[in-house]
Order: sequence, then C-alpha cells, then structure tokens
Amino acid sequence: MPAHGPGRQITLDQGFGGAQPTLRGALRLLEAVDRHPYGATPRDLARETALPEAAVHQLAALLCEEGYLQPIDGAWVLGGTLAMLGQANREQMIRIRLQHKLTELRDELGAAVYFSRYHDGELRVEAVAEAEHAPAVHEWVDFKATAHASAIGKCLLSQLDHDGRLDHLSRHPIARLTSRTITDSDQLLHRLERQPATVPVLDLQEYALGTVCAAVPVTAGNTVGCLAMSLPIGSAHRLRAAAELLSERAAPLMLAMAV
Repeated sequence: MPAHGPGRQITLDQGFGGAQPTLRGALRLLEAVDRHPYGATPRDLARETALPEAAVHQLAALLCEEGYLQPIDGAWVLGGTLAMLGQANREQMIRIRLQHKLTELRDELGAAVYFSRYHDGELRVEAVAEAEHAPAVHEWVDFKATAHASAIGKCLLSQLDHDGRLDHLSRHPIARLTSRTITDSDQLLHRLERQPATVPVLDLQEYALGTVCAAVPVTAGNTVGCLAMSLPIGSAHRLRAAAELLSERAAPLMLAMAV
C-alpha cells in the first residue's frame, strides 16, 4: 500500500460531509465502477452515485492512492487491492468448503479423511476430518519425512516424475518404521513407477502398526494432491470397499472445490 505523504490530511474517514457520508460515498463509487469493466468516467460516476463531480474526483483520488481504483484514459477501473481482498476471501471459503466436504466424506466412510498436497518439495497434510468413531492416524514420526511408508506419501510421490522422486528420497532417506515398511529404494521406485492412477495406494501398517490407509490422487490445476482415509486395524476388512468409494468421491469433491 502506498505511503502517505506528510502533507496529506484527508482520508476516507474525514473530509467533505463527515465520516459516514464519505464512507458511504466511497462504497457507492466502487459499486458504480464495478459496473463499468472498461472504465467509468467522472460524468458516469456522478450520474450513477448522485455525487457532485468534485466529490467524485476527491473520492477517486483517495481510492486510487489506496489501490482500490486505478486510473485509465480519463476513467477509473477497480484496482489490485480489491482483487487481493477477493482472493483472500476466496481462499478462506475454499478452506471452509473443503473441511465441510471432508466431514461429509468422513461420515459416509466411517473413517478419518485427509487432503494433502506436495508443495515446494514437501508433503503437506492440509486438512483432516476425524471423530471419536473415526480416529486419525497418530503421527508418531513426521509425515514429511515418511512419504515412502504412508499411503498419502506414496500417492503423492507416484505423481512426480522419476527425478522428482529421487530428489525427495535424497532429502528424506528411507527408514524402517515397522516390519512392513519397504526399505529397498529400487523396489519402492519400481512400485511408484507402476502405480496406476485409477487404483488406490494402500498402506498396510507400513507407517504405523495398528492402522491401515488408502489414498487416491486428485487433480486441480497444477496441484499434486491426494485424498486419503485411515482405519484402525480392527476395521481392516472395510478398507478395500472404503477405498473404492473414496476413489469415486475424489473427482466430485475436487470439482466442488473449484466452483
């Protein structure tokens, strides 16, 4: 946001007509400019807001200084500050919608559900829906360092190219977490290379004893992501059917997130 010069005295909270009329006028001005995607002239704005042209110029100057408007060929269009405010709001709404969808899926599957991404070379679990009847996996070793063992990690790694997988494993060496963990890098890379995108990736107590998991890839733009679920070992008999349902729900869920 631009710095204000020492001589500047008028703000949106003061000036002609007092604080409330000035703020109301600024909002009316922004609404009017929004109706003119190719630019609104002073005469357009004075007519549509019932403000004097002098007031339009004064308010527009303040809004331009704050980045809410941008001058263009004798007119004004909406500025970048509003776009950033809208983007922040959109991202918040997406997070809220994602959590709601994961909660619905948790209840449908009767299992904890996770949304994860591979971003800047690291695994990130970005949202979890769990409950007393659907407990999440206990993160006894950092998920970021154990992608080779978890369903989430293997699903994300399977979406990288060969060099990307090698890079990740060079930074997070394979370690044995349970007796079922794959510790041979060639064997792991071979499995990742041959993993069909339409088949859920499973973790049968490779990350932690007492827990089984499944993960399916999700595609949203350039996102390398996955949707995953976990069950206590006592419910392992439900894993295959739940994983198939998880796969069916992945695409509609991501479509809902994009709307």
